[in-house]
Amino acid sequence: MMGQGNSGFSKTGLDRVREVLAGHVESGRIPGLVALVSRGDETHVEAIGTMRHDGGPPMRRDTIFRMASTSKPVSVAAAMVLLDECRLRLDDPVDPWLPELADRQVLTRIDGPLDDTVPARRPITVRDLLTSTFGLGLDFSALGTPIMAAVFEQGLTPNLPTPMPEPDEWMRRLGALPLMHQPGEHWQYHISNDLLGVLVARVTGQSFETFLRERIFDPLGMKDTGFHVPADKIDRLPALYAPDPQTGQFHVWDEPAGGRWSQPPAFPGGGGGLVSTVDDYHAYFQMLLNHGMHGSERILSRPAVALMTTNRLTPEQQAARTAMARNNVHISFGQGQHGGWGFGMAVRTYRGDYAPIGQYGWDGGSGTSTYADPDNQLVGILLTQIGTSVPNSAWAFHDFWTTLYQAIDD
Repeated sequence: MMGQGNSGFSKTGLDRVREVLAGHVESGRIPGLVALVSRGDETHVEAIGTMRHDGGPPMRRDTIFRMASTSKPVSVAAAMVLLDECRLRLDDPVDPWLPELADRQVLTRIDGPLDDTVPARRPITVRDLLTSTFGLGLDFSALGTPIMAAVFEQGLTPNLPTPMPEPDEWMRRLGALPLMHQPGEHWQYHISNDLLGVLVARVTGQSFETFLRERIFDPLGMKDTGFHVPADKIDRLPALYAPDPQTGQFHVWDEPAGGRWSQPPAFPGGGGGLVSTVDDYHAYFQMLLNHGMHGSERILSRPAVALMTTNRLTPEQQAARTAMARNNVHISFGQGQHGGWGFGMAVRTYRGDYAPIGQYGWDGGSGTSTYADPDNQLVGILLTQIGTSVPNSAWAFHDFWTTLYQAIDD
């Protein structure tokens, strides 16, 4: 354990965190992991296991991981900067910047043909994008419908056989589809987070990555965070595995050299495109716990952070989010279960396990979990290289959070 001081973790508790995580590696289910826990001035990091399933170099504190959907809580900060500066307003229609989304048609029924539509009742707003309620998204309860088939076929979502096109072409394809729901009505996962990146780029006249780097990454010292891994750091990126759910065999889903993250992407996806390290993510979540401050520098306003990290969903909208968690059983126990959604992240609205109401953050399909807890002034980050094709990393998340909360001692 690296760390010093005593701000409320028990030594026994921290030993248990290490033991439990080491058990997941020793079982052979996870080749390696890096975990960070912090509370107040005290930070502990564990790097356990190896970069590859068949051995290879050891995991290190500065290992770079594909953050997948844990990109969402970080990338959304770019839009918050624009709100703080009044370059965007919450209830502005997005049409001036995203004309492809003007004059929407909405499906009469979610499983109906793509031309059976009615006009949208109102324009899509910035608020709809921030709350993931603009009318299109990944709906795991609607797989097999014509609209979901079209979303996948058009390359509108990442990490599928159809690569995502560059942003203007992506917008053109998105604009050719009807919405699944009326704007503002229904919470739906993911696509809004990628759309926010396009919005930020068009409002600022900079690439999404450049704006994030200037306004969020550089001021926070997040030197290893971006949308690809440069050649001089590629040895710090492990292989990413998607084990076979039937046999458990370790299939490499992405190799470091020559892989999906070895070059800048055509589409910098705010929904799942970032790579990062435990220390970079710690700096970001600690800034949120500090109400937008990093040392003496303000990154986001206090009310912007409050808005991001408070549940924004109505009870009806919450039902869709809860269904997504409960019906994807192997990845949903633990973090995904307990409540609401703010901007780009889950927010606990009731107590369903060891974490208190108000905890916020998210998990990623590449085996990553990142949350902050304002009640306990706690940050926890667990990064692995095992995708959630199997429950291995989700089990590790669950045990990590359970032992982390057991380690609180005050």
